[in-house]
Amino acid sequence: MKVKELIDRFEQFAPKAIAEPKDPVGLQLGSLDAEFHHVLVTLDVRPEVVQEAIEIGADLIFSHHPVMFRPAKNLDLSDPQNQMYADILSHHITVYSAHTNLDSADGGMNDWLADALKLSDTTGLWDGVVDPQYMLTVRVQPMYADAVRLAMVGAGAGDLDRYAGASFEWNGTTWYTPLEGADPELGPVGERNHVDELSIQARVQGNQLAKITQAVSEVYPGGHPALEVLPLKNGGHQYSMGRIGTLAQSMTVREFADYCKTVFQVPGLRLVARDLDKPVQRVAVLGGDGGKFFKLAQSKGADIYVTGDVYYHTGHDMLAANFPVVDPGHHIESICKPKLAELFGKWRIENRWDFEISVSQLNTDPFTFI
Repeated sequence: MKVKELIDRFEQFAPKAIAEPKDPVGLQLGSLDAEFHHVLVTLDVRPEVVQEAIEIGADLIFSHHPVMFRPAKNLDLSDPQNQMYADILSHHITVYSAHTNLDSADGGMNDWLADALKLSDTTGLWDGVVDPQYMLTVRVQPMYADAVRLAMVGAGAGDLDRYAGASFEWNGTTWYTPLEGADPELGPVGERNHVDELSIQARVQGNQLAKITQAVSEVYPGGHPALEVLPLKNGGHQYSMGRIGTLAQSMTVREFADYCKTVFQVPGLRLVARDLDKPVQRVAVLGGDGGKFFKLAQSKGADIYVTGDVYYHTGHDMLAANFPVVDPGHHIESICKPKLAELFGKWRIENRWDFEISVSQLNTDPFTFI
Protein backbone atom coordinates (compact mmCIF):
# COMPACT_ATOMS: atom_id res chain seq x y z
CA MET A 1 0.00 0.00 0.00
CA LYS A 2 1.01 3.62 -0.37
CA VAL A 3 2.02 5.86 2.52
CA LYS A 4 -0.81 8.20 1.50
CA GLU A 5 -3.47 5.63 2.42
CA LEU A 6 -2.33 5.42 6.04
CA ILE A 7 -1.76 9.19 6.28
CA ASP A 8 -5.22 9.99 4.88
CA ARG A 9 -6.74 7.84 7.61
CA PHE A 10 -4.55 9.40 10.27
CA GLU A 11 -5.44 12.95 9.20
CA GLN A 12 -9.11 12.16 9.72
CA PHE A 13 -8.13 11.44 13.33
CA ALA A 14 -5.71 14.38 13.72
CA PRO A 15 -6.12 16.86 10.83
CA LYS A 16 -3.11 18.99 10.00
CA ALA A 17 -5.41 22.02 10.15
CA ILE A 18 -5.65 21.75 13.94
CA ALA A 19 -1.88 22.06 14.43
CA GLU A 20 -0.53 25.27 15.93
CA PRO A 21 0.49 27.97 13.40
CA LYS A 22 3.96 27.45 11.87
CA ASP A 23 4.25 23.95 13.34
CA PRO A 24 5.94 21.91 10.56
CA VAL A 25 3.67 18.86 10.72
CA GLY A 26 3.13 16.38 7.92
CA LEU A 27 5.49 14.89 5.37
CA GLN A 28 9.11 15.52 6.33
CA LEU A 29 11.14 13.50 3.82
CA GLY A 30 10.26 11.10 1.03
CA SER A 31 6.97 10.77 -0.81
CA LEU A 32 3.38 10.07 0.19
CA ASP A 33 3.07 8.12 -3.06
CA ALA A 34 5.83 5.73 -2.00
CA GLU A 35 4.86 2.17 -1.20
CA PHE A 36 5.64 0.92 2.28
CA HIS A 37 5.59 -2.42 4.06
CA HIS A 38 6.85 -1.64 7.57
CA VAL A 39 6.26 1.42 9.76
CA LEU A 40 8.42 2.34 12.76
CA VAL A 41 6.66 4.52 15.36
CA THR A 42 8.86 6.86 17.39
CA LEU A 43 8.76 10.01 19.50
CA ASP A 44 11.88 11.55 17.96
CA VAL A 45 13.74 11.00 14.70
CA ARG A 46 17.40 10.83 15.68
CA PRO A 47 20.36 9.17 13.90
CA GLU A 48 20.11 6.10 16.13
CA VAL A 49 16.38 5.79 15.38
CA VAL A 50 17.07 5.94 11.64
CA GLN A 51 19.65 3.15 12.04
CA GLU A 52 17.04 1.17 13.96
CA ALA A 53 14.62 1.61 11.04
CA ILE A 54 17.28 0.50 8.56
CA GLU A 55 18.13 -2.59 10.63
CA ILE A 56 14.51 -3.78 10.89
CA GLY A 57 13.69 -2.91 7.28
CA ALA A 58 11.17 -0.15 8.00
CA ASP A 59 10.40 2.04 5.00
CA LEU A 60 8.17 4.50 6.90
CA ILE A 61 9.02 6.37 10.10
CA PHE A 62 6.06 7.95 11.88
CA SER A 63 7.11 10.39 14.62
CA HIS A 64 5.52 12.82 17.01
CA HIS A 65 8.28 15.42 16.94
CA PRO A 66 9.04 16.81 13.47
CA VAL A 67 12.45 15.84 12.16
CA MET A 68 12.85 19.22 10.44
CA PHE A 69 11.97 21.92 12.99
CA ARG A 70 14.53 24.16 11.31
CA PRO A 71 15.44 24.14 7.60
CA ALA A 72 18.86 22.78 6.69
CA LYS A 73 21.24 25.60 5.71
CA ASN A 74 23.48 23.24 3.74
CA LEU A 75 23.94 19.55 3.00
CA ASP A 76 27.39 19.17 4.57
CA LEU A 77 27.44 15.52 5.62
CA SER A 78 29.92 16.19 8.41
CA ASP A 79 26.85 17.51 10.28
CA PRO A 80 25.19 14.45 11.92
CA GLN A 81 21.74 15.91 11.22
CA ASN A 82 22.49 16.19 7.50
CA GLN A 83 24.01 12.70 7.44
CA MET A 84 20.78 11.44 9.00
CA TYR A 85 18.77 13.02 6.16
CA ALA A 86 21.10 11.36 3.66
CA ASP A 87 20.65 7.97 5.34
CA ILE A 88 16.87 8.35 5.27
CA LEU A 89 16.81 9.20 1.57
CA SER A 90 19.45 6.66 0.50
CA HIS A 91 17.39 3.89 2.13
CA HIS A 92 14.15 5.14 0.56
CA ILE A 93 12.48 5.79 3.90
CA THR A 94 9.53 8.17 4.15
CA VAL A 95 9.23 10.26 7.33
CA TYR A 96 5.94 11.75 8.53
CA SER A 97 5.44 13.73 11.75
CA ALA A 98 2.30 14.61 13.70
CA HIS A 99 3.02 17.15 16.42
CA THR A 100 0.53 19.69 17.81
CA ASN A 101 -2.28 18.22 15.71
CA LEU A 102 -1.76 14.96 17.62
CA ASP A 103 -1.62 16.98 20.86
CA SER A 104 -5.03 18.54 20.16
CA ALA A 105 -6.76 15.53 18.62
CA ASP A 106 -9.63 13.90 20.50
CA GLY A 107 -8.18 10.68 21.88
CA GLY A 108 -4.67 11.93 21.10
CA MET A 109 -1.57 12.84 23.09
CA ASN A 110 -3.10 14.88 25.90
CA ASP A 111 -5.94 12.42 26.38
CA TRP A 112 -3.35 9.63 26.63
CA LEU A 113 -1.49 11.58 29.32
CA ALA A 114 -4.71 12.33 31.22
CA ASP A 115 -5.74 8.68 30.99
CA ALA A 116 -2.32 7.58 32.30
CA LEU A 117 -2.90 9.81 35.34
CA LYS A 118 -6.40 8.27 35.67
CA LEU A 119 -8.13 11.64 35.50
CA SER A 120 -11.91 11.70 35.22
CA ASP A 121 -14.35 14.32 33.90
CA THR A 122 -11.66 15.72 31.62
CA THR A 123 -12.14 18.83 29.50
CA GLY A 124 -9.82 20.83 27.25
CA LEU A 125 -7.37 23.18 28.93
CA TRP A 126 -7.54 25.83 26.23
CA ASP A 127 -9.47 26.07 22.98
CA GLY A 128 -7.60 25.48 19.77
CA VAL A 129 -8.95 25.26 16.24
CA VAL A 130 -12.62 24.80 15.38
CA ASP A 131 -13.04 22.29 12.56
CA PRO A 132 -15.91 23.80 10.51
CA GLN A 133 -19.01 21.90 9.55
CA TYR A 134 -20.73 22.12 6.17
CA MET A 135 -24.03 21.14 4.61
CA LEU A 136 -23.29 19.18 1.42
CA THR A 137 -26.03 18.85 -1.18
CA VAL A 138 -25.71 16.61 -4.25
CA ARG A 139 -28.24 16.66 -7.09
CA VAL A 140 -28.53 13.31 -8.86
CA GLN A 141 -30.89 11.42 -11.14
CA PRO A 142 -33.03 8.95 -9.15
CA MET A 143 -31.39 5.86 -10.68
CA TYR A 144 -28.01 6.90 -9.23
CA ALA A 145 -29.29 8.13 -5.86
CA ASP A 146 -28.53 4.99 -3.83
CA ALA A 147 -24.94 4.78 -5.08
CA VAL A 148 -24.30 8.46 -4.31
CA ARG A 149 -25.95 8.31 -0.88
CA LEU A 150 -23.97 5.22 0.10
CA ALA A 151 -20.75 6.84 -1.12
CA MET A 152 -21.45 9.96 0.94
CA VAL A 153 -22.26 8.22 4.20
CA GLY A 154 -19.62 5.56 3.64
CA ALA A 155 -17.00 8.32 3.54
CA GLY A 156 -18.28 9.85 6.79
CA ALA A 157 -21.08 12.25 5.82
CA GLY A 158 -24.03 12.61 8.18
CA ASP A 159 -22.31 11.47 11.35
CA LEU A 160 -24.09 13.24 14.22
CA ASP A 161 -23.77 12.88 18.00
CA ARG A 162 -25.97 9.78 18.30
CA TYR A 163 -26.56 8.84 14.66
CA ALA A 164 -24.42 7.67 11.74
CA GLY A 165 -25.05 8.29 8.05
CA ALA A 166 -27.96 10.72 8.52
CA SER A 167 -29.10 12.32 5.25
CA PHE A 168 -32.14 14.13 3.87
CA GLU A 169 -33.46 14.08 0.32
CA TRP A 170 -36.21 15.64 -1.75
CA ASN A 171 -37.51 15.43 -5.32
CA GLY A 172 -37.33 18.27 -7.80
CA THR A 173 -37.04 19.27 -11.43
CA THR A 174 -33.98 20.94 -12.91
CA TRP A 175 -34.62 23.21 -15.91
CA TYR A 176 -31.76 24.19 -18.23
CA THR A 177 -30.80 25.20 -21.78
CA PRO A 178 -27.83 23.25 -23.26
CA LEU A 179 -25.08 25.35 -24.85
CA GLU A 180 -22.33 24.42 -27.32
CA GLY A 181 -20.28 21.50 -26.02
CA ALA A 182 -22.98 20.27 -23.63
CA ASP A 183 -23.76 16.56 -23.27
CA PRO A 184 -25.97 15.72 -26.30
CA GLU A 185 -27.91 13.21 -24.21
CA LEU A 186 -29.29 16.13 -22.18
CA GLY A 187 -31.08 17.69 -25.13
CA PRO A 188 -30.43 19.76 -28.27
CA VAL A 189 -28.31 22.92 -28.02
CA GLY A 190 -30.40 26.03 -27.45
CA GLU A 191 -33.60 24.22 -26.52
CA ARG A 192 -35.12 24.49 -23.03
CA ASN A 193 -35.18 21.13 -21.30
CA HIS A 194 -35.67 19.59 -17.88
CA VAL A 195 -34.82 16.50 -15.87
CA ASP A 196 -36.22 15.00 -12.69
CA GLU A 197 -33.60 14.81 -9.92
CA LEU A 198 -33.15 14.08 -6.25
CA SER A 199 -31.23 16.32 -3.89
CA ILE A 200 -29.33 14.44 -1.17
CA GLN A 201 -28.16 16.52 1.77
CA ALA A 202 -25.92 15.65 4.73
CA ARG A 203 -23.72 17.38 7.31
CA VAL A 204 -19.97 17.07 6.72
CA GLN A 205 -17.02 17.89 8.98
CA GLY A 206 -14.45 20.15 7.39
CA ASN A 207 -11.61 17.65 7.64
CA GLN A 208 -13.69 15.08 5.74
CA LEU A 209 -15.12 17.30 3.01
CA ALA A 210 -12.48 16.51 0.37
CA LYS A 211 -12.71 12.77 1.01
CA ILE A 212 -16.52 12.76 0.77
CA THR A 213 -16.72 14.84 -2.42
CA GLN A 214 -14.08 12.54 -3.96
CA ALA A 215 -16.16 9.51 -3.03
CA VAL A 216 -19.22 11.06 -4.70
CA SER A 217 -17.26 11.89 -7.85
CA GLU A 218 -16.04 8.30 -8.13
CA VAL A 219 -19.58 6.86 -8.30
CA TYR A 220 -21.32 9.70 -10.12
CA PRO A 221 -21.77 9.14 -13.89
CA GLY A 222 -19.22 11.21 -15.75
CA GLY A 223 -17.49 12.16 -12.51
CA HIS A 224 -18.83 15.73 -12.43
CA PRO A 225 -21.65 15.88 -9.86
CA ALA A 226 -23.58 19.04 -9.08
CA LEU A 227 -22.42 19.87 -5.55
CA GLU A 228 -23.39 22.68 -3.20
CA VAL A 229 -21.34 23.25 -0.05
CA LEU A 230 -22.59 25.69 2.58
CA PRO A 231 -20.75 26.50 5.84
CA LEU A 232 -22.81 26.14 9.02
CA LYS A 233 -22.54 28.81 11.68
CA ASN A 234 -23.85 26.52 14.41
CA GLY A 235 -21.69 23.54 13.46
CA GLY A 236 -18.07 22.60 13.80
CA HIS A 237 -16.00 20.75 16.32
CA GLN A 238 -13.89 22.47 18.96
CA TYR A 239 -10.43 20.97 19.41
CA SER A 240 -8.55 21.69 22.61
CA MET A 241 -4.92 21.67 23.74
CA GLY A 242 -4.13 20.14 27.13
CA ARG A 243 -6.58 18.50 29.51
CA ILE A 244 -7.90 19.17 33.00
CA GLY A 245 -9.55 16.50 35.13
CA THR A 246 -9.97 15.03 38.60
CA LEU A 247 -8.07 12.39 40.54
CA ALA A 248 -10.10 9.66 42.20
CA GLN A 249 -8.86 10.86 45.57
CA SER A 250 -6.91 13.77 46.94
CA MET A 251 -3.11 13.57 47.34
CA THR A 252 -0.50 15.88 48.75
CA VAL A 253 1.79 17.65 46.30
CA ARG A 254 4.63 15.34 47.35
CA GLU A 255 2.50 12.21 46.90
CA PHE A 256 1.32 13.39 43.50
CA ALA A 257 4.89 14.05 42.35
CA ASP A 258 5.87 10.51 43.37
CA TYR A 259 2.74 9.25 41.57
CA CYS A 260 3.89 11.02 38.37
CA LYS A 261 7.30 9.35 38.62
CA THR A 262 5.58 5.96 38.72
CA VAL A 263 3.00 6.70 36.01
CA PHE A 264 5.50 8.10 33.53
CA GLN A 265 8.34 5.79 34.55
CA VAL A 266 10.89 8.56 35.06
CA PRO A 267 13.81 8.29 37.54
CA GLY A 268 13.43 11.91 38.58
CA LEU A 269 11.46 15.07 37.92
CA ARG A 270 11.39 18.76 38.81
CA LEU A 271 8.81 20.00 41.28
CA VAL A 272 7.92 23.68 41.67
CA ALA A 273 6.04 24.10 44.95
CA ARG A 274 6.23 25.93 48.27
CA ASP A 275 4.03 23.58 50.27
CA LEU A 276 4.65 19.88 49.60
CA ASP A 277 1.83 18.91 51.96
CA LYS A 278 -0.84 20.92 50.15
CA PRO A 279 -3.74 18.66 49.05
CA VAL A 280 -4.43 18.45 45.30
CA GLN A 281 -7.13 16.69 43.30
CA ARG A 282 -7.96 18.78 40.24
CA VAL A 283 -5.09 18.28 37.75
CA ALA A 284 -4.16 20.03 34.48
CA VAL A 285 -1.78 18.32 32.07
CA LEU A 286 -0.15 19.49 28.84
CA GLY A 287 2.46 17.40 27.08
CA GLY A 288 5.64 19.07 25.89
CA ASP A 289 6.67 22.65 26.65
CA GLY A 290 3.64 24.11 28.44
CA GLY A 291 5.03 26.23 31.24
CA LYS A 292 3.64 29.47 29.84
CA PHE A 293 0.08 28.18 30.30
CA PHE A 294 0.29 27.73 34.07
CA LYS A 295 -1.86 30.82 34.79
CA LEU A 296 -4.56 29.43 32.52
CA ALA A 297 -4.44 26.09 34.33
CA GLN A 298 -4.74 27.90 37.66
CA SER A 299 -7.64 30.04 36.44
CA LYS A 300 -9.46 26.88 35.25
CA GLY A 301 -9.45 25.58 38.82
CA ALA A 302 -6.51 23.17 38.69
CA ASP A 303 -4.79 22.45 42.01
CA ILE A 304 -1.60 21.33 40.25
CA TYR A 305 -0.20 21.32 36.73
CA VAL A 306 1.86 18.68 34.87
CA THR A 307 3.97 19.83 31.93
CA GLY A 308 7.53 19.79 30.62
CA ASP A 309 10.44 22.15 30.01
CA VAL A 310 9.60 24.71 32.71
CA TYR A 311 11.97 27.68 32.42
CA TYR A 312 13.84 29.12 35.41
CA HIS A 313 12.04 32.48 35.53
CA THR A 314 8.67 30.87 34.82
CA GLY A 315 9.32 28.64 37.81
CA HIS A 316 9.74 31.74 40.00
CA ASP A 317 6.41 33.05 38.67
CA MET A 318 4.76 29.75 39.58
CA LEU A 319 6.11 30.00 43.13
CA ALA A 320 4.90 33.58 43.43
CA ALA A 321 1.44 32.45 42.32
CA ASN A 322 1.58 29.64 44.91
CA PHE A 323 0.66 27.18 42.15
CA PRO A 324 2.45 23.80 42.26
CA VAL A 325 3.79 22.40 39.00
CA VAL A 326 5.29 18.99 38.23
CA ASP A 327 7.81 18.87 35.37
CA PRO A 328 8.46 15.19 34.55
CA GLY A 329 10.18 16.17 31.29
CA HIS A 330 9.28 16.41 27.64
CA HIS A 331 10.01 12.74 27.07
CA ILE A 332 6.81 11.56 28.79
CA GLU A 333 5.26 12.07 25.37
CA SER A 334 6.86 8.73 24.43
CA ILE A 335 3.50 7.39 25.58
CA CYS A 336 2.52 8.04 21.95
CA LYS A 337 4.59 5.11 20.65
CA PRO A 338 2.41 2.21 21.86
CA LYS A 339 -0.75 4.29 21.43
CA LEU A 340 -0.04 5.10 17.76
CA ALA A 341 0.92 1.49 17.11
CA GLU A 342 -2.41 0.43 18.60
CA LEU A 343 -4.30 2.88 16.36
CA PHE A 344 -2.45 1.73 13.24
CA GLY A 345 -3.14 -1.88 14.15
CA LYS A 346 -6.86 -1.16 14.50
CA TRP A 347 -7.02 0.61 11.15
CA ARG A 348 -5.00 -2.18 9.53
CA ILE A 349 -7.66 -4.69 10.54
CA GLU A 350 -10.59 -2.45 9.56
CA ASN A 351 -9.17 -1.75 6.10
CA ARG A 352 -7.54 -5.15 5.52
CA TRP A 353 -4.20 -3.48 5.01
CA ASP A 354 -1.00 -5.47 4.91
CA PHE A 355 1.99 -3.86 6.64
CA GLU A 356 4.13 -4.45 9.70
CA ILE A 357 4.18 -2.14 12.74
CA SER A 358 7.15 -1.70 15.07
CA VAL A 359 7.59 0.53 18.11
CA SER A 360 11.01 2.10 18.52
CA GLN A 361 12.84 0.45 21.40
CA LEU A 362 15.22 3.38 21.89
CA ASN A 363 15.05 5.94 24.67
CA THR A 364 15.55 9.33 23.02
CA ASP A 365 15.44 11.38 26.24
CA PRO A 366 18.61 13.51 26.05
CA PHE A 367 18.76 13.88 29.84
CA THR A 368 20.17 11.42 32.38
CA PHE A 369 19.45 11.72 36.10
CA ILE A 370 22.55 10.99 38.24
